[in-house]
Amino acid sequence: QVQLVESGGGLVQPGGSLRLSCAASGSSFSVYAMGWHRQAPGKQREWVATITSGGTTAYADSAKGRFTISRDNAKNTVYLQMNMLKPEDTAVYYCKSQIVIGPLPQPKDYWGQGTQVTVSS
Repeated sequence: QVQLVESGGGLVQPGGSLRLSCAASGSSFSVYAMGWHRQAPGKQREWVATITSGGTTAYADSAKGRFTISRDNAKNTVYLQMNMLKPEDTAVYYCKSQIVIGPLPQPKDYWGQGTQVTVSS
């Protein structure tokens, strides 16, 4: 059994910064790729950024140049540093991890519960 626990969301003014964290916990599991998605009111969930187990990163156009994804493999934790935030960044941000549990050979996607980010003046 694995759980993803997120933190770091909140209210920030346009141009401000927030740092999101997501830690995977449980037993007998291995974490592969990790990433962040977001869902604004009335819109579909949107991919934001991904980082592989080897540290390779990828970003959506909306995040490139402003957001940075990173990870601490020893802590099974992924981070999203968000700078130069805009009102259109307002959304619920969800952590996602590719995880293998026990002897199961194929990774399965696990999702966090989401954390609210509100950018408003």
